[in-house]
Amino acid sequence: MQQAGEPSFRESVDLMFNRAAKLMDLSPGLEQKIRVCNSTYTVRFGVRLRGKIETFTGYRSVHSEHMEPVKGGIRFALSVSQDEVEALAALMTYKCALVETPFGGSKGGLCIDPRQWDEHELEQITRRFAYELIKRDLIHPAQNVPAPDMGTGEREMAWIADQYARMNTTDINAKACVTGKPPHAGGIQGRVEATGRGVQYALREFFRHKEDIGKAGLTGSLDGKRVIVQGLGNVGYHAAKFLSEEDGAKVIAVIERDGALLNPKGLDIEDVRQWMNRHGGLLAGYPNARHMADGGAVLEESCDILIPAALEGVIHLGNAERIKAPLIVEAANGPVTFGADEILRRKGCVIIPDMYANAGGVTVSYFEWVKNLSHIRFGRMQRRAEEARSRLLVEELERLSADQNLGWTLAEGFKEKFLQGSDELALVRSGLDDTMRTAYQAMREVWHSRQDVEDLRVAAYIVSIGRVAATYRSKGL
Repeated sequence: MQQAGEPSFRESVDLMFNRAAKLMDLSPGLEQKIRVCNSTYTVRFGVRLRGKIETFTGYRSVHSEHMEPVKGGIRFALSVSQDEVEALAALMTYKCALVETPFGGSKGGLCIDPRQWDEHELEQITRRFAYELIKRDLIHPAQNVPAPDMGTGEREMAWIADQYARMNTTDINAKACVTGKPPHAGGIQGRVEATGRGVQYALREFFRHKEDIGKAGLTGSLDGKRVIVQGLGNVGYHAAKFLSEEDGAKVIAVIERDGALLNPKGLDIEDVRQWMNRHGGLLAGYPNARHMADGGAVLEESCDILIPAALEGVIHLGNAERIKAPLIVEAANGPVTFGADEILRRKGCVIIPDMYANAGGVTVSYFEWVKNLSHIRFGRMQRRAEEARSRLLVEELERLSADQNLGWTLAEGFKEKFLQGSDELALVRSGLDDTMRTAYQAMREVWHSRQDVEDLRVAAYIVSIGRVAATYRSKGL
């Protein structure tokens, strides 16, 4: 969706990097080392399908190896190109540094429309792509760990993990070669929801700070805020669902490839999702909202929070002036172009940047990787000990009440909640919440303490680049 006279996605990432780097005290050599992409491997492989050989083009880009393994998703889309993959790999470097996961940045992609192929055909293609990367150590638990992205999910990650295990039969840590696997294949509870859950935690943290809410011209809490979500895939769906069901936000519109649904009273996200599942991913015909064929125009509707959660470049020079949302949360990678970012900042719009807002996925991927390396699920050792300790306390309170005729009674539901030890899902959510809070506070400190930092994006880049630079310096570079 690149507009005339506007930089490409790759150039946008570089320009945003430059905005932050010029405010930092980096030597030109170190700045250049952090900016450039280390390597990109391009593979063209053939698979015999439907009676003939089909040739596919795939990429795996490694942006920075200041920490290893490097981490980043694999996307299946016709839009995949070397430039796009390198831009996304750069964002992964900065994202991992910002949320303090010990990874460098990487990204992969296969130029394919997954909807054009049957499941068994897609498995053949995925396994062959994985084979090409694995034999060059571009998928490896200690060197390069992919995850799902646009067009891929748990199923594809399970195929890749199995392919790696077949080629490395003695590697005890084989399951850690990829994250985002289904729980029964070495995955972790809460990974599918992780990016959307991270968007929710990012917004919750933002709304804990009155000064920040004021900068966006908003007041109060998330309760009752009008939200528009662009893209109801994995990220958009979970973010919309959690914000509406748990925080009282009103999702007044969702935008998909066949237009948008509007309902000023708020949409039932689960109901919309079920409709899409039954109707080939389409919104048209949904009975409980108004359908608009021009989804792009709905980005410009009045709301409190706009969440672009699908493609890059949906807010650009062509529509930025008409965007009314005072707060934009970049759940997708690069949904606001460099040119649009300039316009929105001038208008006073606050943007919670992608490298922070959608970091829930890589954070929970980190937890999954640690789980695979430790060969034990989270909570297995301590859950019942927690419950036993809590039960001791409750029973002692009840004994005191009975002995002294105090008549104490515990609030309804308290006992059940208090006596419940933390299972894997609870621990994953706790870890993600802590990560999103501390990362926001690191950005916020730079944003508010420096006169020359006008927005959260530059603050995020400064924090991230500073951490990458510190790692390089400690290596003697």
